[in-house]
Amino acid sequence: MQVSYNKFSQHLRQTFGRRVQKLPLNAGFSCPNRDGVLSSQGCIYCGPCGAASPLLDNIATLKKQYERARQALTKKYGPCKFIAYFQAFTNTYAPVNELQKLYDEVLGWDKDNIAGLAIGTRPDCVPDEVLDLLADYAGRYYFWLELGLQSSHDRTLKLINRGHTVAQFEDAVKRARLRNLRICAHIILGLPGETREEMLKTAGFLNQQQVAAVKLHGLYVLRDTPLAAIYEQGEYEPLTFAEYISLACDFLERLSPDIIIQRLTSDPPFNSLIAPQWMLDKSKILCGIERELASRGSKQGINR
Repeated sequence: MQVSYNKFSQHLRQTFGRRVQKLPLNAGFSCPNRDGVLSSQGCIYCGPCGAASPLLDNIATLKKQYERARQALTKKYGPCKFIAYFQAFTNTYAPVNELQKLYDEVLGWDKDNIAGLAIGTRPDCVPDEVLDLLADYAGRYYFWLELGLQSSHDRTLKLINRGHTVAQFEDAVKRARLRNLRICAHIILGLPGETREEMLKTAGFLNQQQVAAVKLHGLYVLRDTPLAAIYEQGEYEPLTFAEYISLACDFLERLSPDIIIQRLTSDPPFNSLIAPQWMLDKSKILCGIERELASRGSKQGINR
């Protein structure tokens, strides 16, 4: 069977020789785009729980979150190791000493089964002292720094109230690469006002930045968000299933084959999802992308 894209699962198995799963955690961080430093609104698509996984019980303590997620992942996949993934909101948005204490606490819980650490954050929230701390962890553990970009176009970032610029992302990547950190960029397809050509240009931008991995998904509409109001007023229409499949494949074709694909779809919360409903069927999306690439006789990087 032809390998159509550089799958994260295969990378992990090659690295560790066994199944490894990312285990999501919500450490209770805020975000400068929500707490009033930059804005109190947040990104127009961001719900009350941020990018938290459906696995998370956001009320539970971190230790309880870990135990519940570990049990759920073990039940689903069988015995495996885990990457402790600080996912929700901005996980470097605190003084360095507090970050270190928190990361150390989690890494010390289950030393036999925690294989590494992943930190999700914003490109405007990684000052040098934070990157120095993360580089220390990267020297001792398997490590990923995940930076939310969403689009390589400043006009779009302003429209979605992202609160940072493309230049800030470039600067964060440059400083992180100087410290040999693995960088995963988060990208959303179907953002308001973006053309297909503009979305595909983001793939070329990521190639230039030489990021190590990409997470990709389509934009969805959640209740109680500014995007929901825009959608209900008829001023935004989400991508259809067919449009997303086609666009995701086009994006992969333009992305360097060396870039690891950590995600090609998302896990929207079903109880607050307004549209599109097809995004709840993760396996259908992944199979659709595989089938489309196969029908094209195509693969990641073929048109870069």
